[in-house]
Amino acid sequence: MSATYAADAFAGQVVLVTGGAQGIGLAIVSAFARLGAEVTIADVQLPQAQAAAQTLRDEGLNVQALACDLAEPEQIAELVAAVGERHQRLDVVIHNAAYFPLTPFAAIDAALLQRTLSVNLMAPFFLAQTALPWMRRAGGGSLLVTSSVTGPRVAYPGLAHYAASKAGVNGFIRAAALELAAENIRVNGVEPGMIRTPAMANLGDAQVNQAIAAAVPLGRLGEPEDIAAAMVFLASPAAAYITGQTLVVDGGALLPETNSLLT
Repeated sequence: MSATYAADAFAGQVVLVTGGAQGIGLAIVSAFARLGAEVTIADVQLPQAQAAAQTLRDEGLNVQALACDLAEPEQIAELVAAVGERHQRLDVVIHNAAYFPLTPFAAIDAALLQRTLSVNLMAPFFLAQTALPWMRRAGGGSLLVTSSVTGPRVAYPGLAHYAASKAGVNGFIRAAALELAAENIRVNGVEPGMIRTPAMANLGDAQVNQAIAAAVPLGRLGEPEDIAAAMVFLASPAAAYITGQTLVVDGGALLPETNSLLT
């Protein structure tokens, strides 16, 4: 990352990352912090988030951790207020947290569907709304959402609830981008393909993952850092004329030759 951007590319900027304690989220936190940003991890798993933040602080990076259950709008408001009041601005807000317990279609009940929609789809609404005054103070900024290829583009057994939420996320990105453009706030998303994370390990055994990696045109599973790089790009001045878009980062897996593998 440092070979692509100046070491202080995000110096003075305040970045909030939900679901930042591990996997893709932690890679995003690390990437922005290493480029000079003041980063807050928001995660329902506070001890894990605090440990991650401490590890990065030990490297001299500016990272803090706060607890937040993103299914609760009141906690989202408290989270954003805490970050905004501490720094008096917000430049980049990244909703990366997701909820997706693998569940057969017929077994998805109202409670599971409600929590999935709350964390994955409703939370970015509330984050954007509560962050807006602080982003105005910064003169604008970037709102980014980790979407998925599952839902907007492909299906996966046991993830109907997740797919519905992520399809909704892409609609939110476009609509919010249109309305917030006048505020100099760009809204974009990243659609990860198969990324090597602890969460992905729960969706299939090692042999299945190896088969998927072998079929990806670029010949490997994605790494969390691949998604972090896309987020940094979309938040950077290099993407100043990009809004309302979702960037697929999947190693080419959705190209026609391999589409049947993922559906």
